[in-house]
Amino acid sequence: MMKLQSATIALITLSVASVLAPSVTYPAATNNRSAGEVAQPFVLMPDLIVDSRSLGQNLKIRTEKFTASQCDVVEDGISSGSHAVMRFTVSTPNVGDAALQIGDPNYHYYTLNDGLFEFAPCHGHFHYRHYATYELIDPVSGYSWRAAKRGFCMIDVAQYQPSNVRNSSKPVYTVCGSPGVTGNQGISAGFADVYDWQLQGQYFVLDGGDGQPPVPPGNYFLRITVNPPFVAQAGENCPYTDTLGLCHQLPESDYSNNVSQIVVSVPRTK
Repeated sequence: MMKLQSATIALITLSVASVLAPSVTYPAATNNRSAGEVAQPFVLMPDLIVDSRSLGQNLKIRTEKFTASQCDVVEDGISSGSHAVMRFTVSTPNVGDAALQIGDPNYHYYTLNDGLFEFAPCHGHFHYRHYATYELIDPVSGYSWRAAKRGFCMIDVAQYQPSNVRNSSKPVYTVCGSPGVTGNQGISAGFADVYDWQLQGQYFVLDGGDGQPPVPPGNYFLRITVNPPFVAQAGENCPYTDTLGLCHQLPESDYSNNVSQIVVSVPRTK
């Protein structure tokens, strides 16, 4: 059962400004196929962004009840009971010239064993592991709270903009896939993968019910990074690198536009 807080909180305390973080910059893509291996630039490449408008239009703070059988509790580390949460929608359009092609998770998981996917028993299907990061950041201390979101399924959810790619008005990637059921994940050029605010994991727990410190009332940065950079550990794959040598799981023509940040106001929740 979900209980929406008063309209005063939803409309007044959730003041949102679409402010891109000036300190958040990532380098442009080098189109490397792996660390240290420089390839020729691709003519057609996908390019992922985070839609800040969608992020700012779907913020909600409310109290929700979590039961012991919910996947949020089983997989996401939320304690059962009632908790104050901040929910939000994330849209990640592909504004590039080519589709982002992932394919069947069964092939990645069972045949390649490349670490891109994990099986979520509670949901009964595969999740892409490192597609995006959600952070709620204290602008004074720099402390960052993590969201409940753990896994992703990349498909064509909504058309974002017209594309020059042939037949781009029709969704191509529409099936997440599960063990024994062929999936086809990816994002067509001009389409967006959308994670609606009502989905599992699309929230921050504000009262400490996920083992993190409670979020004090005040203003915070809500930062979303798609295809985030990482430093490969020993034995870890580094499929693509940027100009700083940081690894990315997915190929893009431009890694400098992968971050969107807005300012949110968290009210007193108790």
